[in-house]
Amino acid sequence: MRFDIAHAPDPLAAFTPRPTELWLEVGFGGGEHALALAATNPDIGLIACEVFEQGLCSLLARLVPEGGEADTTLPGNLRLWDDDARDLLRRLPDACLSSLFLMFPDPWPKARHTKRRFVHPALLPELARTLKPGALWRIASDDPTYQSWVTEVLANQTLFDVPPPATTHPDGWPPTRYETKALIAGRTPLYWEVARR
Repeated sequence: MRFDIAHAPDPLAAFTPRPTELWLEVGFGGGEHALALAATNPDIGLIACEVFEQGLCSLLARLVPEGGEADTTLPGNLRLWDDDARDLLRRLPDACLSSLFLMFPDPWPKARHTKRRFVHPALLPELARTLKPGALWRIASDDPTYQSWVTEVLANQTLFDVPPPATTHPDGWPPTRYETKALIAGRTPLYWEVARR
């Protein structure tokens, strides 16, 4: 299921059958959001990125039950990237992504860690390059520090249209366990849906 970087110039060739669109999820956590996207959108190809072994194991365990390795059918429209998503982005062709998802990322709250944030002024041109005009980028966070950061970064750019974020779970967004934990703890997530100009 690993996305073969040899397919980077033509990423749709990594899927069987060849999909109509390419979507990318960055930091899929336990994998529930990525699996829901792949299951409900069989005509798209989804590359789901996660560098942490625990998240990769969680997603794979959801797909392949204990002892079911020999007869489990894996989704042909899902590929995994277990390295830095920024490295993958740099290798993808222009205007290849129809959707991008960043659901409840690590806020990297310390000032010296801000360079690790995926929503970052230095990365926006690369994201804009790989997204098709009109493509949607969904971002969700319950962390006040990250919410303020996203608001500031998106307010100071000209590559994306940025409507105000929703404060309740939008229709059509698969839930995540991080979102559920945030709501139980009384935190208010914000949900952005920004569009590539």
